[in-house]
Amino acid sequence: MKIAISANGTTPEADVDPRFGRCQYFMIADTDTGTFEAMDNSSAAAAGGAGISAARTIAGKGVEAVLTGNCGPNAHQVFTAAGIQVIPNVTGTVKDAVAAWKSGRYSASREANVPDHYGTGGRSSGMGRGMGGGGGRGMGMGRGMGGNFVEQPPAQQSASPEEDLKSLQEQSKVLSEQMADLQRRIDKLTNR
Repeated sequence: MKIAISANGTTPEADVDPRFGRCQYFMIADTDTGTFEAMDNSSAAAAGGAGISAARTIAGKGVEAVLTGNCGPNAHQVFTAAGIQVIPNVTGTVKDAVAAWKSGRYSASREANVPDHYGTGGRSSGMGRGMGGGGGRGMGMGRGMGGNFVEQPPAQQSASPEEDLKSLQEQSKVLSEQMADLQRRIDKLTNR
């Protein structure tokens, strides 16, 4: 089985990119052979429609599932129409994400986990990882990539308190995993 993973590098040790449509690379993993293929995401720099374009490209690769941090409604709709499972809220390295998926730790989502234009900071607020477009007057001109924090979408109102509890527990788990991933990356950078 082939699965695609949004990544910020070209090796299985690269971190999963929390953005789908605007990630730097995709890793295509063949779970039967254990091989990985890296590919540039040519849609990342698109002015608009990056998620749809990237989803169509990935669907053309014959994958059966996509592992990513966040997937918006347009890309999710392309995958649903193609019969491809979308597994959001994935963190860690590509290699670890594939192993966790194979062990059943992740499950497919029936809907997008972020609003459209989330990867660009278009409709989201807070500390998303979109392209900074600020007009700062310092030397950097406000064009940085932003932090590596991934804002979680607000919880949708569920039909029952039990569903609300389950949703909050899942969100807590994702945030804990993201914090552990951030700490691992900090430790990695400070122990050079």
